[in-house]
Amino acid sequence: MMSPVSESQPSVPNTQHPTTGTRLGLLGGSFDPVHSGHLAIARQTREALGLDRILFIPTSHPPHKPTGSLAPVQDRYEMVRIAIASDPFFAISDVEIRRSGKSYSIDTIRLLQQEYGAHTQLFFLIGLDAFLDFPSWRDPLTVLELCSFVVLSRPGLSFRSLSTISLLPPIPYSSLTDLDAGQTSRIETPLGTQRLIYLKLPPSPISASDVRSRIRQGLSVANLLPPLVESYILQHHLYQEERDRTNS
Repeated sequence: MMSPVSESQPSVPNTQHPTTGTRLGLLGGSFDPVHSGHLAIARQTREALGLDRILFIPTSHPPHKPTGSLAPVQDRYEMVRIAIASDPFFAISDVEIRRSGKSYSIDTIRLLQQEYGAHTQLFFLIGLDAFLDFPSWRDPLTVLELCSFVVLSRPGLSFRSLSTISLLPPIPYSSLTDLDAGQTSRIETPLGTQRLIYLKLPPSPISASDVRSRIRQGLSVANLLPPLVESYILQHHLYQEERDRTNS
């Protein structure tokens, strides 16, 4: 059974709530499974933005995923927990698992604001691919007012595509072009009392869908997964059945 609290137990070094004035990055996702690319992105983002901690938030029932298309949430949560247990800058939250029904970002952010208090600054980390769907989110304008957003580069996609989203503050097309070309690594703009940050990271060649496919085919996943996660998957016979999964 999972603990009803939102972070790992106190015996793990990454478990306690951030102290007053902390800059906390929120990294949500299906983590089906969590892989080395997720951990690298979290570390790179924390270092680039001077965040004090990254909070991993496994989703329970994401609105854009078909019901039953993910591994059991208890397994996905546990894989994240063991993957980050040795890193004092990482923590895990079950805020979306505790809440019944679909997991909407606006509800998650509000709950975490209540949990961490006004002196913790929240940074919502999201891949460029997912952020392109931002206009279809529940109450997107309100979401932008709740916390700062950090949009992370994804292979094969360009920040220039964000210029067509009217909900976002205008940024010169030439600046987006420079970001895509790697001539600059970050664009930051005010968004009311919050910030909108576009962050260029080294491309990660790892995807969860590829990991699942390799496991089903009996191929090696060395260097794609933390060793403890690989052992957990094998022990619990995850991803070894033929099933259509679309998460990456």
